[in-house]
Amino acid sequence: MKLKLLTLLFMLSGICGVQAQKMSRLKQAALKEAAALEPQVTKLSQELWNYSETALKEAKSAKLLIDVLKKEGFKLEENVAGMPTAFVATFGSGKPVIGILAEFDALPGVGNEPVPYKKKRADGVMSGQGCGHNLFGSASVNAAIALKRTMSKRKIKGTIKLFGTPAEETVVGKVYMAKDGVFNGLDAVIEWHPATTNGVNFGKSLAMNNFEVEFFGQSAHGAADPWNGRSALDGVEMMNYGVNLMREHVYPTTRIHYVIPNGGGAPNVVPDYAKVWYFVRDTSRANVEKFYQRIQQIAKGASIATNTTYKLRLITGVHSYNRNEPMMKAIEQNIMLVGTPKFTTEEQAWGKQLQKAAGKKELGFKTDIKKMPKDWKKVLPSGGSTDVAEVSFITPTAGFGVATAPFGVPWHSWATSSSHGTSAGYRGALVATKVLTLTGIDLLTDRKLLEAAKADFKKSTGGKAYKSPLPVDQKVILPKQK
Repeated sequence: MKLKLLTLLFMLSGICGVQAQKMSRLKQAALKEAAALEPQVTKLSQELWNYSETALKEAKSAKLLIDVLKKEGFKLEENVAGMPTAFVATFGSGKPVIGILAEFDALPGVGNEPVPYKKKRADGVMSGQGCGHNLFGSASVNAAIALKRTMSKRKIKGTIKLFGTPAEETVVGKVYMAKDGVFNGLDAVIEWHPATTNGVNFGKSLAMNNFEVEFFGQSAHGAADPWNGRSALDGVEMMNYGVNLMREHVYPTTRIHYVIPNGGGAPNVVPDYAKVWYFVRDTSRANVEKFYQRIQQIAKGASIATNTTYKLRLITGVHSYNRNEPMMKAIEQNIMLVGTPKFTTEEQAWGKQLQKAAGKKELGFKTDIKKMPKDWKKVLPSGGSTDVAEVSFITPTAGFGVATAPFGVPWHSWATSSSHGTSAGYRGALVATKVLTLTGIDLLTDRKLLEAAKADFKKSTGGKAYKSPLPVDQKVILPKQK
């Protein structure tokens, strides 16, 4: 599993697993371009893993990818939508315009050495790539490069746009980019995500509103003169009580959860400030808005009942992913052509050790393909939300997953952070690079596919223009710099 062995190992793998006889010469040529980038896929994956920068703090990560794209000849637009780590890289001109999404943010508190047991990183970095966005960013950037090289050599018309989208973990980056029109004018978008299985993403995601409510009261001595106080914490608790009573009267698809980041300083001081942070989710954007409005009324009632004032702020909001069936089918065909990661015996043994340490069955990494069912629209939602959903209501969008962590290990954890810093994780990124590249070629050259994708998109959206869940004048709040 040593990094120094990776380059030789991957170059020897070539395009193994690819059924070349079933591909056009153009796609074979594109695949060779992707395969030639294997050392860079590995290098960028490792460097992004080393950085493991959290949402909107990904300065080194963004610069790393931007520098690679500039060197390759892409035209760069930086500081997009008011976010210093958001960027757009463009190559080519004219139609079709194909977008590729790239994420690169990490999660706080899940950093781990790339070993099959829990161990803090020796470099002291506490954050980690528990969602594998280091692999996501690397594979997407290199797929854009492979497409650019193929387009140049084969004189293929069209435009490739690589979107560097920060802060996915806080469901922020693409939301503000979408609100500012960054994804307008695209004919289609493709994306992928690290996973514990291989296949097209067909499950539903949940629409969501992410908001906080601050209550303001009056401090007083908790014992000597509590009658002079008005507890902001009472406001929070009254609100939470009202929301918890509301749970009996929401839909089975609705999810509501909260934490109290600030509840006061000491028991003997009546808190003059308290804050609660909420997520409300549902399969339907309309249902999210419905219950969000009810919660707003509950907050107002709690303020009146406790003689406090309050302020509610919507941080971000997203739709449910609008998946595009023609593109999903095209992606699945390309996954079948490329094949799944070919993990070594040593990597599989490592994966089983990691599963054992995480208390899971020792099954290793998945190498089969999870096929898209005919009735995929009836599949129950996974429970999560993603800002990719905003892009999917602007243009036809589809994605897939590749196994980059052993099956069954907890996601967003030290275990996945560990796996995404190993040769096994990088192997998944290589597969993703190839599948993205082949799908990009399909979208650039297959007019019927693009027409079908657009027809499906028009049907699923009812022809309605995208409307951001955010207030028109709302700007992204950037983290404080040290």
